[in-house]
Amino acid sequence: MTLRPLKPCSRAGCPELTRERYCTKHKQEVGQQYERRRGSAHARGYDNRWRKYRLQYLAEHPLCVECKKQNRLTAANVVDHIEPHKGDYFLFWNPKNHQGLCDSCHSTKTAREDGGFGN
Repeated sequence: MTLRPLKPCSRAGCPELTRERYCTKHKQEVGQQYERRRGSAHARGYDNRWRKYRLQYLAEHPLCVECKKQNRLTAANVVDHIEPHKGDYFLFWNPKNHQGLCDSCHSTKTAREDGGFGN
């Protein structure tokens, strides 16, 4: 396994070298800033109305669409937004933008879209 070369931390003025975007110290700091800006799940729309909708959607779409494509039958337990809504109310509630996924497929999709786990 080849290791990536060391490069300077992306935080302005930081002299640390890292194989990732930020050194250990600044990676945690940037993550905390992101979480503060992002807001709570409730503030992003995942409230009681969403919980009721989620249960109804999963009852009507019980199988993971990604697993189904690979001829595997796996129960869906996450209602995923096909296109990330990023606060767009219409996109958030548009049923054509929803799909049922299992935890594993949802985690993989989220990591792919966000650039990796923990970002």
